[in-house]
Amino acid sequence: MNRRIPIADFADPQLDVYARLTENQLINREHPEEGVFIAESPKVIKRALDAGYQPLSFLVEEKATDEETQQVLELGGDVPVYTAPLAVLTQLTGFQLTRGLLCAMRRPAPRNVKELCSKARRVAVLENVMNPTNIGAIFRSAAALNMDAVLLTPACSDPLYRRAIRVSMGTVFQVPWAYLPASGKGYAASDLSVLKELGFKTAAMALSDDSISIRDPRLQQEEKLAVVLGTEGDGLASSTVERCDYTVKIPMSHGVDSLNVAAASAVAFWQLGNNEV
Repeated sequence: MNRRIPIADFADPQLDVYARLTENQLINREHPEEGVFIAESPKVIKRALDAGYQPLSFLVEEKATDEETQQVLELGGDVPVYTAPLAVLTQLTGFQLTRGLLCAMRRPAPRNVKELCSKARRVAVLENVMNPTNIGAIFRSAAALNMDAVLLTPACSDPLYRRAIRVSMGTVFQVPWAYLPASGKGYAASDLSVLKELGFKTAAMALSDDSISIRDPRLQQEEKLAVVLGTEGDGLASSTVERCDYTVKIPMSHGVDSLNVAAASAVAFWQLGNNEV
């Protein structure tokens, strides 16, 4: 049963996790086992709970009585539920966009890339994608279009940033993901070696003289394929492209030379995703 705790003052320290801690403070890099993230809206929070994420507390408008919110609160079990008047909660930027419910949750332990991908057929690899909106959109496409996992380089934005979670509609909790190991120089193409060991071929999404069309039948015939996408501005590093098995382009018209990485991911996942699902 939930423990209801009324909050009357926006300055109440019990609201710190929702109102005053930055994303970096929530991550708690010195003690990652104590890291926290914030999920927003009943639908998104339910997806996190269904995926096994641990709730620490809820924050809800004191007059919220809709059935969906009450069901999610019950799923949360015996954790504090902070309630406050709407006048207090509207001081939280964007609170009205969350459909009236926030949840502070424990960050999961980092996952091992080899274990994560051992049974996968199609994975997405994101190199230095730094925009949380793009991260969220890519995860949503990965969930919808049959990708088995998402791997990120260390410079990528955190999939558990509030904006990434919101844009993904909670699919960051449904698609398994992990960070590739950092090398001495940050991300290096050799970090993909674990995928090679697992039998994956790698397809770099990039424009070059030897790029093949995304419609090339060889790509769909690969038993295991990793689709590698680059950062918003510069795309993939040349060293990454050189070490991938394929360089792949999306044919375009009207003189357009590239798509936003989130849009490109949707096209790539639709064409190359795990069609056995």
